[in-house]
Amino acid sequence: MAEVKSRRGEYTEATRRALLDAAARLFTERGFARTSLDDVAAAARVTKGAIYHHFPSKTGLFEVLFDEVEEQENDRARAAFVAAADPALGVLAALDQFLLACSEPEYGALVFREAPLALGWDAWRRCEEKYSYALLSDMLTALADAGRIPAHVGEALPSIAFGMLGAAGQLLIRTPPEDRERVRGECRLPFVALLAGLSST
Repeated sequence: MAEVKSRRGEYTEATRRALLDAAARLFTERGFARTSLDDVAAAARVTKGAIYHHFPSKTGLFEVLFDEVEEQENDRARAAFVAAADPALGVLAALDQFLLACSEPEYGALVFREAPLALGWDAWRRCEEKYSYALLSDMLTALADAGRIPAHVGEALPSIAFGMLGAAGQLLIRTPPEDRERVRGECRLPFVALLAGLSST
């Protein structure tokens, strides 16, 4: 009986994974609004009923997918930050990881093109704050603890830096693929200048 349950659980998880993978591909290629649940079911080779077994709606499916890609990318950026011996270099390493992710079709499209439409602007901002803003706050705290920036920066700095990250992501997803490497470098410059300016105060 345990083996039967285990196989059923494996099948259930495989179905859920297939739905998320199909949704990621279709939302990236077609957009959230132009993708139906029938499209997702067909791409995953399951019935539409299987979608409702795992997700309450198309928006619910997108929310799970959004959380997944953001958690994965947040972990990569945090790992890049932690791996650096100098917190200032760690911030730039995390920034480079973020900008690279924004240049990738799936992450950039899902997080910065489709999510504001699928979730609504306010909900998207709240979700982004859970990931990018939290990591940004931790990095600023580490810089302050290391004496690299003033100890008390208030609310303005993390909010402004967070807005800069969002603007960079929005810009990169609109940039043609052949120009993204150049634009990543251009996006990096304001952050380097901001960090250097804070370090000198």
